[in-house]
Amino acid sequence: MIVRVKGDERILGDGEFVAALLLEANEQLERRYELKGLGYDLKKIGQRVSKIYGIKKEEIYSKGRRKVQVEARDLLCYWTVRKIGMSCTDVAKRLGMSQPGVGYAVSRGEKIAKKHKYQLHE
Repeated sequence: MIVRVKGDERILGDGEFVAALLLEANEQLERRYELKGLGYDLKKIGQRVSKIYGIKKEEIYSKGRRKVQVEARDLLCYWTVRKIGMSCTDVAKRLGMSQPGVGYAVSRGEKIAKKHKYQLHE
């Protein structure tokens, strides 16, 4: 009798590990579709971030280096890339940043969101 184990040769681990990874990936996709269904895009995320930081949306998109602007931009990049799945390249074009700059901003934004327990939707 042949026993088939769910697995993927590109992923090291047993069938349970692979199943858990696939389940997590599926949940992330479902959350992205839910957020997009609620109308979340760069503009709506920018409105949410400007509300959190108490600054005008235009300040987030401007090239300023004030701490509040940088943190707001980092949070915007994190939510846009990780929560709704926009590419770093697209975000960079829309914000006038470099693609690596957006990548760094995503990392910083994730730390900010966790530290302050910020949620994308209220």
